[in-house]
Amino acid sequence: MIGFFKSNIQFITENAVNPDRRRYAVKGEAEKHFLDADVYGDSAVYILPRYWNKAVEKFGEEELRKHGIGPWNAYNTKNQLTEAFKKKDQKAILRLAADLGHYIGDINVPLHTTKNYNGQLTNQYGIHAFWESRVPELLSDDFDFFVGQAEYIPNTQLEAWDAIIGAHLALDSVLNFEKILSQRFPEDKKFSFEERGGINTKVYSKEFTKAYNDMLAGQVERQMKRSIKMIADFWYSAWIDAGQPDLNSLLKNPVEDLEEKFTPPATSIDVREHEGLAQRESPEELRKLFYRAMWRTGN
Repeated sequence: MIGFFKSNIQFITENAVNPDRRRYAVKGEAEKHFLDADVYGDSAVYILPRYWNKAVEKFGEEELRKHGIGPWNAYNTKNQLTEAFKKKDQKAILRLAADLGHYIGDINVPLHTTKNYNGQLTNQYGIHAFWESRVPELLSDDFDFFVGQAEYIPNTQLEAWDAIIGAHLALDSVLNFEKILSQRFPEDKKFSFEERGGINTKVYSKEFTKAYNDMLAGQVERQMKRSIKMIADFWYSAWIDAGQPDLNSLLKNPVEDLEEKFTPPATSIDVREHEGLAQRESPEELRKLFYRAMWRTGN
């Protein structure tokens, strides 16, 4: 697999953010990125139906989509990638591999598993981008992204749910530790100003960010590593399930135009905003971390 994927790593890296762009242009995209597990009850993440048809029978599709379909969508995208491998459809393989990497990254983020997705219910607005963007922006150069080789996963649907459960279990720490530190840091020490795009922008300070990461005991790094390993495992499992097709033959016919085009919607699409305070200049940069690191798996 590595020859095919590595030769197309630039496309995958640059297009891994397409699902976020699609949220504003394609109806039905936004709910693929999260699951508000706590809407269904405190322990719902353990008992929600793992398979889509059973979930629809119990809650109805409209209700499910309203509160997010992250783990079900990750599994569905993996199945689509398997079919693309079977057909040896180069365009579809690359597009779906990039999409799947994005969705897997999302379901490993604790704040993608709750209705309090940006701290808006606990007076912690902006915590989403703080955890997901600011911490990696300042500290990821020191993260160890080596995760070992990819492994075959017999049941990727259950694996997607394991990711959601793990991320949701980390949620209390994400919120509570930020509250504790906020009581220790005065406002002028918690935040600072940095120039971004020619604009002086309020961001979480380096001192506060490091203290938060220390209190979390490297949680952001662990979740990123889990995402990296899971992406590799899902790609590999899709290829195995497709019968291990020869991908080297696809290198003989390079695809010239794979850029995804988005048509502005006729009416506005209601999309939850989770970036908030400390959004990075380029959301693509966070996604690139996953893909740059993934090639250290050695597959």
